[in-house]
Amino acid sequence: MKTRCETALSRSGLPGLDYALNPYIGCSHACIYCYARLYTRNRDVGSNWGRIILVKENIVDVLRREVVKYPRGVVGIGTVTDAYQPVEAVYKLTRRSLEVLLRHGFHASIQTKNPLVLRDMDLLVTHRDLVDVGFTITTLDYRVSIQIEPHAPPPNARLKALEKLVEENIASWIFYGPIIPGINSDPDTVKSVVEIAKKLNIILYYDILHVKSFMNTPAHPLYNYIEKTRRERRRIMELIETECRRQGVTCRTGFSQE
Repeated sequence: MKTRCETALSRSGLPGLDYALNPYIGCSHACIYCYARLYTRNRDVGSNWGRIILVKENIVDVLRREVVKYPRGVVGIGTVTDAYQPVEAVYKLTRRSLEVLLRHGFHASIQTKNPLVLRDMDLLVTHRDLVDVGFTITTLDYRVSIQIEPHAPPPNARLKALEKLVEENIASWIFYGPIIPGINSDPDTVKSVVEIAKKLNIILYYDILHVKSFMNTPAHPLYNYIEKTRRERRRIMELIETECRRQGVTCRTGFSQE
């Protein structure tokens, strides 16, 4: 479905980001933990999360007007929806937006779960000084991933894409989150994710599940994990920080885009 937008860049309150840009409304990954649905004004999209995607058909034209008026800064690409939705392969709104931003000297910070970002490697390589790319990796176990991120690309595909970005000297990072006690918080998962960051020599961002109202109903798949999340938050943070120190990996918390 198509829609039109009045603005392309919005002010961002996330650390390190001046602006946010989201070419699509909704997200086909249908992650059960995603609370972006709470900030989606379109009721149909919010109540049918993962099933309806709106394409902002005029966003590139709007962006062209804004980049000549706004001060240069860091733009978070995909802060409330993955900018590399499967439909991006058809509409290329993210790629065309990147072309505009980079041509005008804006820094693009991309967070995604989709290896489709590699399609735009030519842009990333040409503008290495103006881009960074992070992959969300919640688990390395496909059986777990398909339960909490039913339609997202599998973990091994994300890891291979991340390795390719590092090979091309693109500033890259991992976002390990949300961490859900009892699902992807075990020591083996923590160790494995930290080992990837160590191997690739990149920063690891992590964040523990933020409990939202829509999760606090018996019908929600995460309902039984809510109290455990509140109770074990500190223990998980200490586990990750200890493992990062042991492996010599830089890790930071309190950061979550997508």
